[in-house]
Amino acid sequence: MNIIVALEYRFDRTPDGMVWTQTQFPYSFWQRYLEVFDHVQVVARVRNLPTVPSDCKEANGDHVSFTAIPYYIGPVQYLWRSLQVKRIAQQAVNPEDAVILRVSSTIASCIEPKLRATHHPYAVEVVADPYDVFAPGSIRHPLRPFFRWWSPQILRRQCANACAAAYVTKEALQTRYPCPHYSVGISDVDIPEEFLILTPRQFHQMKTLHLIFVGTLAQLYKAPHILLSAMAICIQKGIDLKLTMIGDGKHRTELEEQAAALGLKERVCFRGQLAAGKAVTTELDQADLFVLPSYQEGLPRAMVEAMARGLPCIGSTVGGIPELLPIEDMVTPGNVDALASKIQEVVTDPERMARMSARNLEKAKDYRDEVLREQRIGFYRYVRSQTEKWLLTQKP
Repeated sequence: MNIIVALEYRFDRTPDGMVWTQTQFPYSFWQRYLEVFDHVQVVARVRNLPTVPSDCKEANGDHVSFTAIPYYIGPVQYLWRSLQVKRIAQQAVNPEDAVILRVSSTIASCIEPKLRATHHPYAVEVVADPYDVFAPGSIRHPLRPFFRWWSPQILRRQCANACAAAYVTKEALQTRYPCPHYSVGISDVDIPEEFLILTPRQFHQMKTLHLIFVGTLAQLYKAPHILLSAMAICIQKGIDLKLTMIGDGKHRTELEEQAAALGLKERVCFRGQLAAGKAVTTELDQADLFVLPSYQEGLPRAMVEAMARGLPCIGSTVGGIPELLPIEDMVTPGNVDALASKIQEVVTDPERMARMSARNLEKAKDYRDEVLREQRIGFYRYVRSQTEKWLLTQKP
């Protein structure tokens, strides 16, 4: 049986037909579905490029292929291409296919009405909360309040009608978007055993402390602008900080200008988009504190990876972050003064940073592939069995 997986992610394709990714969803990610299904058909945005950066990874391969959705960025471009997007997305699904929608997702919302109309069973993998995505300060768009009201309603309906749901959190997303039939909490973070450091970090009183942020700059829901403002307050109080920001997007220039206006130009290094793996690991290992003051999260992959490298972490009280960090290591989203105070608390207490490192490293072990693999396989098998039962009812 084939599995259709629809998701809101952008891939690149070269003239030889290979599909590439620089950060998430390489070929190894899709292989997990092949433990239960015969073929994976990925439905996602794909743009054609003559070449891709040398650090990109192959996304397609044996038994993994792509249905290329016309490339768009943002609501305006989507509206121009919406009819074509809907047509191609719906045509990608055949009656005999199993279907998993990674939500929330515009592409998934194009496919779900067709499935509902034909009573075709489908499952959802809930990876983000649109209510938080469109929180004040996270996205600048005149229709943001409408999207914040409308998008959660769509996601609730999709989860309620799904035959099964896998959530990247243990409780947070389940509470807001319940699936009454079958649900499991399985992170999609994959931490190989060799990625975990062997012992926690030790810290001593240091002159300069290095913060690190990993996240998209295409929107502001990871709150990089809040981090810059909080860092400026800390420096005004005499704390010697430097910051590495990994990620790219349309707000990068604006953030660089903000850093310069705050007097941080020489203290903030914008590294741009780095390929997942060694390049990011190297930056994590050179840092002292990971900070992610997001307005919204599912379960942040970057934070789990930082924890696996023994980094102390500060996060916000949204999504799945409270499942990773204790309350004393979190702040409310959007609160610059609270974040500045929290950073000051942590970096001036080497013993606390050592305790955070040990606790985070131990927590990251819960997200090893060997721990999560059987849960994933159980979910996939259930989706396949429900699809097979439905197919039997369709035969004359």
